[in-house]
Amino acid sequence: MVAAPMLLTVLAVGLLVSIFQAATQINEATLTFVPKIVAAVAVLAVAGPWMLTTLVDYLQRTLQAIPTVVG
Repeated sequence: MVAAPMLLTVLAVGLLVSIFQAATQINEATLTFVPKIVAAVAVLAVAGPWMLTTLVDYLQRTLQAIPTVVG
């Protein structure tokens, strides 16, 4: 759930770049790599605080549940 924004964005960018490469017959490795990295950094900048808050809340709930699970 937390990784969904990043995964979907990188997937969409990869698909668009692949379509562009197929249409223009340009087969350059950096053309697929650089846009994905830029998109991932942009999503991390926008959704990073939400992702971090969600992960910290999950970790807190998990650590607080240890005593109930153990005994």
